[in-house]
Amino acid sequence: MQRAEVLSYIALGANLGDARGTLTAAINSVASLPATRLMATSGLYRTAPIEASGPDFMNAVMAVSTRLTAPELLQHLQQLEALAGRQRPYHNAPRTLDLDILLYGHACISSPALQVPHPRMSERAFVLVPLAEIAPDQVSRAKLSAVASQAIKRVASVW
Repeated sequence: MQRAEVLSYIALGANLGDARGTLTAAINSVASLPATRLMATSGLYRTAPIEASGPDFMNAVMAVSTRLTAPELLQHLQQLEALAGRQRPYHNAPRTLDLDILLYGHACISSPALQVPHPRMSERAFVLVPLAEIAPDQVSRAKLSAVASQAIKRVASVW
């Protein structure tokens, strides 16, 4: 029996190297995962690092419909990060690519490897603003108001 498709939202970020090129490649790679279809991609946003140092981040959010389980999707995303040269020398280090599962259908997952909904997504404009762009029903006005003081600039609407 084939698994039902699940709508999942994935945050993308990069602040090392060709961040825009890396995010474009990552979107294409995620869309090419087995049993996965690209549903929507937000515009591209520039934000300052939060609780970290380094250059500004380029951020986006994408929606995919997938038959992969959440742990399988996470494993694929982590492989894509590694292929992009992602290293984790310390917490919140600058990165070539960061891919986070924000939402996986209506699932609530709490394991050492994965927490869904993403535990800090409501604290970050770089997640909520692009998510609201492609899924306004997922982000309340109150949540957007709570992060309104965080600087975020849309830099591209079409990849």
